[in-house]
Amino acid sequence: MSRDRGHGATGPHAGRDGAAPDRVGLVLGAGGVVGAAWMTGALQAVQERLGRPLGEVDLIVGTSAGSVLAAALRCGVSIEQMVALQRGEPVPELRGAGVRDLDDGPLPPRPQLRAGSPRLMLATLLTPHRVHPGVGASAWLPLGRARHEALRTTVEALQSRAGQPGTGWADDRTWITAVDYDSGRRVIFGAAGAPLVPLADAVVASCSIPGWYAPVAIGGRRYVDGGVRSVTSLSTVAGRGFTEVYVLAPMASIEPDRPARRTERLERRLRRLITRSLLRDAQLLRAQGTRVTLLTPGREDLAAMGVNLMDPRRRGPALATSLRTSAAALAASAGSQPRVA
Repeated sequence: MSRDRGHGATGPHAGRDGAAPDRVGLVLGAGGVVGAAWMTGALQAVQERLGRPLGEVDLIVGTSAGSVLAAALRCGVSIEQMVALQRGEPVPELRGAGVRDLDDGPLPPRPQLRAGSPRLMLATLLTPHRVHPGVGASAWLPLGRARHEALRTTVEALQSRAGQPGTGWADDRTWITAVDYDSGRRVIFGAAGAPLVPLADAVVASCSIPGWYAPVAIGGRRYVDGGVRSVTSLSTVAGRGFTEVYVLAPMASIEPDRPARRTERLERRLRRLITRSLLRDAQLLRAQGTRVTLLTPGREDLAAMGVNLMDPRRRGPALATSLRTSAAALAASAGSQPRVA
């Protein structure tokens, strides 16, 4: 586990000397089923650091796998229950409510012989400067076939268990990111001005990886994984007056390693690009006086996670390693002077 704790406002999380209480945000990034397991371990350490349930923080931003964890936290699932589910242990109160196993296997089904988004492909050719590179590249992938039926059922079950309405969900304290697959725009479901959609639709859209999963149709628009625009969407939190923001980014890595295998070296190159973007976004928040704690996989975590973040066989090792490294990283940051990346 590696961490980077930048400075801004200082002091405990509660308000001081009659000042307004600190506003705390939690940003949960993309990372597939393995990244979700790694983040679950990190969430336990963050909750111990904060000293209160993470479902009570002022804002949770979830992208792709992070959107699933965000929905679970807001629906009252405890960290202990999340850890147990990742370990494959029985959690009767959740299983009985309809929570299902979300593993779809390490490889996608054969995609359709159709382009993912012809309109977005045309936009990348005619106005490439207006289309984010990741979003533009996703348009050229073939149309995926898989569908997140188990995920949809699980989110609906969690909402029902929590006594929340299943339709017309709107919560400006929970943001779920996705990308409009025809316009290329990032959409933040739950934020002011975003389309009003069921929470399950928002989460499924945020998790629909182009080329693997079919786009999700909502209100006549098609949406795909928010991670093609940004693996964390941390920049969306800028300028909103947060005292502290914790960022869990399983696809970045502040502590690089030097793997021997070619596939791992290629994967690390992508991580470096993602990490640079993440650090720029973090610096923007720090310049506004926000404390930003970045948690990313370290060398031990990377070895446990492997290069295929959709491989369910890696969930157990990723969780076990993160439970140990995350706690150690946050403990070390508590006794060190903050630094800016």
